[in-house]
Amino acid sequence: MSRGPATFKQSDLTRAIKAVEAAGIKAYRVEINDAGKPVVIIGDPLDKPKRKALASWDDAIAELEQQ
Repeated sequence: MSRGPATFKQSDLTRAIKAVEAAGIKAYRVEINDAGKPVVIIGDPLDKPKRKALASWDDAIAELEQQ
């Protein structure tokens, strides 16, 4: 079984990375979307949302209602 044609080229990725680095951005990652285009995600990939753990769905719904 063969692969289909590539939807992006290495030059597309290189161009995206060079543009991000030229802008002085240090924390980023590059992903390929469903259309085959590179998408730059800015921010530390290890950043996680700072949310408290909820004990139950009732707590989650109550928190949403307060917002």
